Amino acid sequence: MKDVFITNTQTKTTSLSQALLWFGAAVSIAEILTGAIIAPLGLANGTLAILLGHIIGCAIFYFTGLIGAKSKLPAIESTRISFGKYGSYMFSVLNILQLLGWTAVMIISGSKALSAITTQSFGFTNEALWCVLIGALISIWILIGVKNLTKINIFAIGSLLVCSIILCFTVFSGAPIATSGLEDSMSFGAAVELSAIMPLSWLPLISDYTKDVKSEKLGTLFSTGGYFIGSCLMYIIGLGAAIYTGTSDIASILLAAGFSTVALLIVILSTVTTTFLDAYSAGISFININKKANEKVAGLVVCALGVAIAIFTPIEQYQDFLYLIGSVFAPLFAILLTDYFVFKITKVNEKQAINIKNIIIWAIGVFIYRSLMTFDSPIGTTLPVMIIISVLCIIINGGIKLCSKKS
Repeated sequence: MKDVFITNTQTKTTSLSQALLWFGAAVSIAEILTGAIIAPLGLANGTLAILLGHIIGCAIFYFTGLIGAKSKLPAIESTRISFGKYGSYMFSVLNILQLLGWTAVMIISGSKALSAITTQSFGFTNEALWCVLIGALISIWILIGVKNLTKINIFAIGSLLVCSIILCFTVFSGAPIATSGLEDSMSFGAAVELSAIMPLSWLPLISDYTKDVKSEKLGTLFSTGGYFIGSCLMYIIGLGAAIYTGTSDIASILLAAGFSTVALLIVILSTVTTTFLDAYSAGISFININKKANEKVAGLVVCALGVAIAIFTPIEQYQDFLYLIGSVFAPLFAILLTDYFVFKITKVNEKQAINIKNIIIWAIGVFIYRSLMTFDSPIGTTLPVMIIISVLCIIINGGIKLCSKKS
């Protein structure tokens, strides 16, 4: 019995490794670019919107990750609690598609940045080659696996942290330009939503990793804290870059400051440590559909497809993609969180093929989210939608039962 306990413990991940893993996931070009979109608000209001949005998004992130830590279920498989076996299949497919999209977006963003650096520094440009190289590095990360990445992540995340600090000093060392000169307008509520959506986009993944933590609450808290710090830092760098330098292009900023080697390191490490999670979790989601599949093999296939899409498809605009993710997954996890923490439904009912009521509530949530996007709420769209759907879920699933008992 003691031997069994030791074996099981050795397969668990530490809170520190979780913090490093999610800090690395947050340090990405996509987050810097999203932060730059918020620049019309100015530095003070933009930073406030970033912090408020991340508090909202990361609070949801924490409780979703806690479900995985307690239930030991991967994120998408845990949706069987609320939607049944076939309902979870539908969300598995949606999740695989969004993760494939993220994989391609991150690879093409990284390859373009690398191409810009090598063009200016060495006179060499080849985006397709960089896509393949990034894909190869992501594949190595997948083959190593989450449980064996701690030592590599200490180096990778340590390097990213140092590089991020250098990037911060580079961005904020100049004089700010007039925010009125920046293109497009941005409301405070929209900025909050763009900040909340990024941690929300990780909800279908977080439990894939917290399910293996040694300490349920502490491991989930460290995961959330690592992501919160890294993501806020990247957003604020993007915000500052747009305000102080007039561009959110990391390569251009660092090359202008003479940091060509640092620029290469930031782009490569940030792209790999983030995109690895996308591809790997897509493999885990596929296992929910086919239990005989191998998660690493499926992850490698997603990575290869992501490279192909990045090379042959023009996919650089992802603001609408973020809103689409929010509309799909905000109501989904509002229902799961309500079932788990309010109704205390903590285990999968293997006899339940599909929960039609919750599917309908989810569809209503998607409609409400898309409808509320036209309104400027100071707290964004995600939180109001999740509250509405949670209340609706309680009324339909719990309220009727309570009324029946009383009558």
